[in-house]
Amino acid sequence: MSGKPIRKIVIVGGGSAGWMTAAPLAQRLPPECEITLIESPEIGTIGVGEATLPTIRFFNKALGLDGADFVRKTKATFKLGIEFKDWGHIGNSIFHGFGDYGPSIENRSPHMHWLRMQGLDARFPSLDEFSVSGVMARNMRFTPPVGEQASASNAYSYGFHFDAGLYATYLRDYAVRLGARRIEATIVEVVLHPTNGFIEAITLHDGRRIEGDLFIDCSGFRGLLIEGALKAGYDDWSSQLPCNSALAVPSARLAKLTPFTRSTAKAAGWQWRIPLQHRTGNGHVYCNSFISDEEAARMLLDGLDGEALDSPRQLRFTTGRRKRSWVKNCVAIGLSAGFVEPLESTSLSLIETAVGMLIENFPDSDFRPELADEFNRQISIRYESVRDFIIMHYKLTSRTDSEFWKYCANISISDSLCHQIELFRETGRVVIYDKSGFMEPSFIAIMMGLGIKPKTYDPFVDLMDIASLRRHFASVHKAIALTVGNMPDHTDYIDRHVSA
Repeated sequence: MSGKPIRKIVIVGGGSAGWMTAAPLAQRLPPECEITLIESPEIGTIGVGEATLPTIRFFNKALGLDGADFVRKTKATFKLGIEFKDWGHIGNSIFHGFGDYGPSIENRSPHMHWLRMQGLDARFPSLDEFSVSGVMARNMRFTPPVGEQASASNAYSYGFHFDAGLYATYLRDYAVRLGARRIEATIVEVVLHPTNGFIEAITLHDGRRIEGDLFIDCSGFRGLLIEGALKAGYDDWSSQLPCNSALAVPSARLAKLTPFTRSTAKAAGWQWRIPLQHRTGNGHVYCNSFISDEEAARMLLDGLDGEALDSPRQLRFTTGRRKRSWVKNCVAIGLSAGFVEPLESTSLSLIETAVGMLIENFPDSDFRPELADEFNRQISIRYESVRDFIIMHYKLTSRTDSEFWKYCANISISDSLCHQIELFRETGRVVIYDKSGFMEPSFIAIMMGLGIKPKTYDPFVDLMDIASLRRHFASVHKAIALTVGNMPDHTDYIDRHVSA
């Protein structure tokens, strides 16, 4: 028999994490379940999650949000992937696009057949020529995918660049319309039950006591509930991902809005550029053991494409995750659960994942520990797979121009990541451990872009008639060129359809 249902949910912290949690709960739970979100006007949001993965579209769709209205209200642009400059070696350029490299050929991945063709003819078009998203990005084109039948018109996906503060406000208005209550206040005490250690209530600076059944910690790096009150513990990943600092600054809007995020490797980290409709988001992620804050700020400002609109804002972080994100009647979501640097735009995706897992494992007032165990198991897999994917960008470097990159080349990696790299290096095959994370085309883009050329490929590929294979690739290449050539310019598309 089911226990008593949850009647009071208290979310501590606003920003993207708080309102991305409140919105779907307010949508799905019955009106008799009270949802209260408490955010402090004294605590700012981090705001580095302005670039997203395509999964944000499905999150928005599940809420029933109007796509065009969302883009206008958040001053968004479209994102086909990430361009990596100077990663691996200076002068290198990699594009991690949202899509594949064409259809499978006789049940084998297209990159396997490409390896065969490229081995026969070094002048054969690069693998990037068979990525629709990559060709679109290079030509600054964008239109949403169209059609049901697989073709070059829909063989890609997209995410967004948007103002994270505006997105939080957009979801706040949505959640409040559905009955969520917002309190602007500072928390001064977390009250625990004297016998079982569950959170009973939180006390606000004005003396109000807010009781709840389920508490959700979206308080950011502080982890006010999950760590401050419940001492969940933290797994520190700094030895594998040494960057511990960031400087963020907005600059003037680009005249031509690129449909991709740019990440440029620097002497002790990397710099991001995220084009929005009203400004450009920029930041420098670095390790302060290898560069001073002053030099990092100068490097950031020197690398801007337009006039800086403010002074750089300093952030500090320790890469890692809570040992347990769900403890007793408290679930941590967002930065309170963990932080993996935003190199692959995973910050908001990890929030989406956690909210989805909470809904799948939603408790009653009995809070059976098996639910927490399952949530913690799943979220651990997700965080660790993101961690390893990002570590790969650093580990596979051949740069020796700074002590930072020499350190990165020698970092220790997990056995699973080592196996992924070596399997691809020796056979061209990709193994995926986290089916909800980055898939085969993403690994191919990064590993090949960073210089790994497989020594061999699937032997079944040699069984296909070479003339038929040439015709196939020629047909795909032509279809992509024609389709992209007929697409509108990205900036023009925004101006005509979704301008803020």
